[in-house]
Amino acid sequence: MVATNTTNYGLIRTVQVRNENIPGVLGALASAIGSAGANIGNIQTVHLSQSYVLRDIDVHVEDETHLLEVLRAVGQVKGVRVTETRDEVMDLHQGGKIAIVSRQPVADIAMLRKVYTPGVAEICRAIHAQPSLARRFTSIGSTVAIVTDGTAVLGLGRIGLAPAMPVMEGKAALLQQFAGVNGAPLLIEASNADEFVEAVVRVAPTYSGIHVEDVAAPACFDIVAQLRERLSIPVMQDDQDGTAAVVLGALMSAMRTTDRRLSDVTIGQVGLGAAGQSVVSLLMHATGRPVLGADVNEDAIGRHEQQGGRVASLDEIMATADVVISTTGVPGLIGPERVRSGQIVFALSNPDPEIRPAQAIEAGAALAADGTTVNNLLGYPGIWRGALSTQASEINRSMLVAAGEALMEATPHGDLSPTALDPEVHRRVAYAVGKAAVESGVGDADGLVDLE
Repeated sequence: MVATNTTNYGLIRTVQVRNENIPGVLGALASAIGSAGANIGNIQTVHLSQSYVLRDIDVHVEDETHLLEVLRAVGQVKGVRVTETRDEVMDLHQGGKIAIVSRQPVADIAMLRKVYTPGVAEICRAIHAQPSLARRFTSIGSTVAIVTDGTAVLGLGRIGLAPAMPVMEGKAALLQQFAGVNGAPLLIEASNADEFVEAVVRVAPTYSGIHVEDVAAPACFDIVAQLRERLSIPVMQDDQDGTAAVVLGALMSAMRTTDRRLSDVTIGQVGLGAAGQSVVSLLMHATGRPVLGADVNEDAIGRHEQQGGRVASLDEIMATADVVISTTGVPGLIGPERVRSGQIVFALSNPDPEIRPAQAIEAGAALAADGTTVNNLLGYPGIWRGALSTQASEINRSMLVAAGEALMEATPHGDLSPTALDPEVHRRVAYAVGKAAVESGVGDADGLVDLE
């Protein structure tokens, strides 16, 4: 979980190389790429013969200029020739990452009459007589709307609606893969929070949940509060709720590794925007202790105080906190000289953290992580599956704490988080969340059967 260097990687390119099939050539090739300041990702053998090997190598570089430097370094390795360079990231996004497909293929007239007219009328009449059947006989019961206004996209900021769509599609693809939940991206054009809320409320009957994504603070707080007030289905702000649950799970794992108790450590939160405020709220709920909070925005400081947090400066947090969590979006904010021996440092801003884990460890931190390991993907698929399966009316703190505990239990001892690509991790989160929904009185126990 420790990064290998401190370079900011913005691009991934696939470089195909043909090298002599003799010992040492691949090692020299890897050394050349590393010496040029790039990271190596996936390596795939395309063709193997007695005399040569053709490989696709993913390289992580800063920009196109850096890529040219890497290619020059590779070209100087004896026995190696670059055959082509591809941008597979752009290629795989061609046409988008998601599609609406039929679960019931229509191959003959008999099936057509069942799926569409006249058979569908029977289903319409049944739902009209008993509206709750819509969850059972339509996609409503397994679909959430992923809504954004494009004002806080990843670490890119206010880039607009269309540029936000690839992120929304990514969320939808991962919801389906890891939780069997349909995610429907909706780009909301609104000039203020009220317009955003009104648009979502009007389309809400199509869904069983609202997933708010990449909406900037402070508007996101008002939007989520209004939606929860006006809708009878769960509303989750992933940057807030998902982040908080995953951070809690990683922190529980850190306590286990360092043989400490969560209730005994001093926690500092640097950055009190959407993610930071929710992390503070959930941690104070879980520990019963105030969290130190630092931010340059006075309104954020005020909200922090209102929910029971204690205001501190960055210097005070770095000097006194046992655990430092940072969600500022400011790369390099935490210099290595600020890190104290034995501290736990979570620098979670993506794509560039406040301090690289390797830097923090070298400076004396006991444990360190960035947003690649402590990532929302660990939380939101299972949280939504648990909520939808139990037909929960909301996603509450008990459900988020349950998600964090499930993540800790799924994490190998010594690590901070489990692998997000393990389907079992998401199943465990879903069951824990569903169970918590039932126990807190917002979910139906019959749905737990589907989660076991």
